Amino acid sequence: MHTKTRKIAMTGMLCALTYVVMAVGRVPVVLFLKYDPSDIVVTLGGLVWGPMTAFTVSVTVAVVEMLTVSGTGILGCVMNIVQTVSFSCTAAALYRRRRTLGGAVAGLLAGCAAMAAVMLLWNYFLTPLYMGYPRQAVAELLLPVFLPFNLLKGGLNASVTFLLYKPVVTALRQSGLAPAGAAQTGGRPVGLLLAAAFVAASCVLFILSWNGII
Repeated sequence: MHTKTRKIAMTGMLCALTYVVMAVGRVPVVLFLKYDPSDIVVTLGGLVWGPMTAFTVSVTVAVVEMLTVSGTGILGCVMNIVQTVSFSCTAAALYRRRRTLGGAVAGLLAGCAAMAAVMLLWNYFLTPLYMGYPRQAVAELLLPVFLPFNLLKGGLNASVTFLLYKPVVTALRQSGLAPAGAAQTGGRPVGLLLAAAFVAASCVLFILSWNGII
């Protein structure tokens, strides 16, 4: 298959998978804030095929979500795009410049920080418009609610993406669907794998306990 055609096909598959994960994987966390693991799919795609792929998938899925299952309209769509792009495109852009283990870790950490910072600003400006909350009430929630939520979401996304990237890319390369240089991260120290697994497990346990599931 021609490289460009293959990339288009993979982008379409990523969009479909991201939408399904978004639709079935939503878990309420606090207030109207929900977590879903779709950003992990977008970020994996961005790490393999570049930040423009992550951007394309983010925008496409957000628009389709707005037209199908979302009740927050165009403003909610914009918030979804900003949130996903700030995490996945930051991680993919940094990793694209430095395809090493350190580059992958730095990209994911930077994506987490960027999403947390960017969403504080966008929550302040747009949340009152599409959720009907007074701006002063939203401002009072920024540090005690929105910041921890986005750090929790970013930490879970980053840790699970780190755990999945190597096996996913290895499988894609073996099937001829990923570029040959996509998995140049070398061996991953056991300590980093354990740390990522610990962060992911801690975030999941927090979400489950907050919702009274455990």
